[in-house]
Amino acid sequence: MKNFLAKLFVIVALFVVIRPVSANVSLVVLGDSLSAGYGMAQSESWVGVLQQRWAEKYPDITLINASISGDTTQGALNRLAGVIERHQPDAVFVELGGNDGLRGFNPATIANNLEQIITQLQQQDAKVALSQVRIPPNYGPRYNDMFSSLFSQVAEKKEVPLIPFFMEQIIVDENLMQGDGIHPNREAQPLIADIMEPHLLKLVQKRY
Repeated sequence: MKNFLAKLFVIVALFVVIRPVSANVSLVVLGDSLSAGYGMAQSESWVGVLQQRWAEKYPDITLINASISGDTTQGALNRLAGVIERHQPDAVFVELGGNDGLRGFNPATIANNLEQIITQLQQQDAKVALSQVRIPPNYGPRYNDMFSSLFSQVAEKKEVPLIPFFMEQIIVDENLMQGDGIHPNREAQPLIADIMEPHLLKLVQKRY
């Protein structure tokens, strides 16, 4: 009987060790129009491009696009419980704040909302990465500096990686932008996918 229990313990222990390696991973992108695919089908967005790419390349990763065009940090915070309940994410990439900045919201409020989002996700044992976000200089250098710096401050406070803003490599080429000068077009989506792929794979600890 003792030998049987000893063998059973070893089997259970091995299962506990091996299971996280072989289990599927749920990765959620929680963003706004830049990730939702504004002006196109969501399947054409950069997240959709990665979903199609990873279906064969990394079938153990379930990539979910929970981005909504026009969303603010407060809006995402309001719907976060539903996102967590529905998708049970192991990892989340947070790309939010652009709409807050374009509306001139208080940077302290934006930072507080982002901190609450990250805290709730961390309480669910989800790994989180935060995107740096930048906005046009409409509100002057003081506001822009306060806005831009809040992301690094939040990332440092919550101890999460800060991912460079993918639009910085896109917006410099007008051929990759829609007519509004804010949103990337269809041609830009595979390029953004290329930019973001190594960051997201690192987040789920997948070798790139």
